[in-house]
Amino acid sequence: MSAIVNFSLDLSKLPKEKMVKGKKGTYINLSLSVNDETNQYGSNASVTLSQTKEERDAKQDKLYVGNGKVVWTDGTCVKATALDAVVEEVASSDLPF
Repeated sequence: MSAIVNFSLDLSKLPKEKMVKGKKGTYINLSLSVNDETNQYGSNASVTLSQTKEERDAKQDKLYVGNGKVVWTDGTCVKATALDAVVEEVASSDLPF
């Protein structure tokens, strides 16, 4: 899927304890959901703090931190595939470099 989604984040809602210090910066895991219908404000996308499996299993409420709308799409939707399989395949191959 090719799409452009414009959204706004409420930075004051991002919990500091969920931020992870990495080699190139500080990160937080978010989830962007796109709905088929728009709400009363013309938004059809929402941004939440990503949940762990344990949080999902416990049916904890999602923390909404932003919303937005799809402003362009090519009309298709493709599920992303994990790069881990590709990385493992390349790492285990007999590449000369």
